[in-house]
Amino acid sequence: MAAFSLFSSAHVTPKPSLHFIKASTSDLSKTSAPPSQPSTQSQQPPLKTRHNIREEARLHNAATTATNHPRFTAKYVPFSAIADPSSSDESYSLDEIVYRSQSGSLLDVHHDMAALKHFDGAYWRNLFDSRVGKTTWPFGSGVWSKKEWVLPEIDDDDIVSAFEGNSNLFWAERYGKQFLEMNDLWVKHCGISHTGSFKDLGMTVLVSQVNRLRKMNKPVVGVGCASTGDTSAALSAYCASAGIPSIVFLPANKISMAQLVQPIANGAFVLSIDTDFDGCMQLIREVTAELPIYLANSLNSLRLEGQKTAAIEILQQFDWEVPDWVIVPGGNLGNIYAFYKGFSMCKELGLVDRIPRLVCAQAANANPLYLYYKSGWKEFKPVKANTTFASAIQIGDPVSIDRAVYALQKSNGIVEEATEEELMDAMAQADSTGMFTCPHTGVALTALIKLRRSGVIGSTDRTVVVSTAHGLKFTQSKIDYHSKDIKDMACRYANPPVQVKADFGSVMDVLKKYLLSKSH
Repeated sequence: MAAFSLFSSAHVTPKPSLHFIKASTSDLSKTSAPPSQPSTQSQQPPLKTRHNIREEARLHNAATTATNHPRFTAKYVPFSAIADPSSSDESYSLDEIVYRSQSGSLLDVHHDMAALKHFDGAYWRNLFDSRVGKTTWPFGSGVWSKKEWVLPEIDDDDIVSAFEGNSNLFWAERYGKQFLEMNDLWVKHCGISHTGSFKDLGMTVLVSQVNRLRKMNKPVVGVGCASTGDTSAALSAYCASAGIPSIVFLPANKISMAQLVQPIANGAFVLSIDTDFDGCMQLIREVTAELPIYLANSLNSLRLEGQKTAAIEILQQFDWEVPDWVIVPGGNLGNIYAFYKGFSMCKELGLVDRIPRLVCAQAANANPLYLYYKSGWKEFKPVKANTTFASAIQIGDPVSIDRAVYALQKSNGIVEEATEEELMDAMAQADSTGMFTCPHTGVALTALIKLRRSGVIGSTDRTVVVSTAHGLKFTQSKIDYHSKDIKDMACRYANPPVQVKADFGSVMDVLKKYLLSKSH
């Protein structure tokens, strides 16, 4: 009974949404004031009806139903049709529960670009910029501020959002100058988010669509995923917000306690399975084929629609100037394609005139894309992923391999790898300059270091490193590093605490020595 009570929250009738941030109420959402009364000294001003932000959006939408704008639409098409539209006329409504094409290939969300092109690049830039920093539902989200490019047909009432996105684009001034002799290095902190990783960007889209499907009485009881940590945290949080049961398959003893506790705290039904991520992925595919559980892994292309908004956001934050390089850690490889898609849509719709070169960074212990790239794209071979501190990308048989190759080839991209020592040293160096990064960011920084040393990336190139998760999720790896408690690793940048006797003289001696070392 104890185990049952831990997860029974998924079956409780959902409480009303907690989005009660007060926003400016338009004239359309105000009610008429009561009839005027004779003036008296004690008379109070008329009360106005206050609406929460969902109600305001509902009232506004009802008043502006008539519009001359073209109807924006999107649908699923086989991924192969993206490269060659004449290869297939197969398509599916986004309201269908389908994950692969008839031939078994991946699907992609295809937008009606002709309708979007009714408006020029300046229109879209101004529209997206006008929504930043507002609480207007749902546009206060960095994802849903681009709703027309994400899920254009979903009703605002069906959207499940924590106002994710709008994450910090950090000028890594000291790190760039001290370690790389760069003056235009930036870190996109996607991990400063609702559940501490970039996965929130995709999960708000997927869970919103599931919310819509359930209201349409589609056969969806819950949502499930295989995860190395961050996906399960995002899924469980957004499902909990919407009152939708979530089911999580985790590889036993392969993720951090901080990652494990998130889905448990949010009421997910968690299965700890004695296998790796690839094994969990195989099981969740088989289970979702038999039970009314909606698959939430990046095999599902809906998530990539949210993740692509991080690329659009980078352009926004640079006042629509395109960086030279964007470096993304890669495991299951959906994110590198999502970034390409976001940049590519901006170029096609006239917001910018080019796209940046992309770099996908892999851990050497789980590097099938890197090996494929080094072979000249001749033959892809899955690998058995070995343990890596960058646990979220510990994947040897990535689902989105075809998507990643397409994105890299279209962007003149590069693939690099990082050993365990390299990624941990890079993480420690970054932390020493004021960041608090995750091991996956260490992988991306290592790729940058290698490309900078080889001269591929120049000292004045505007470069963005995508940080995919918050460092607080990986504190144990940092503790082990700074304690020099990692086998066969020098931990060159470790900064352990200094043991000092509890007397004034001893403390003074230690501090004088420290200050002397810093005075040169």
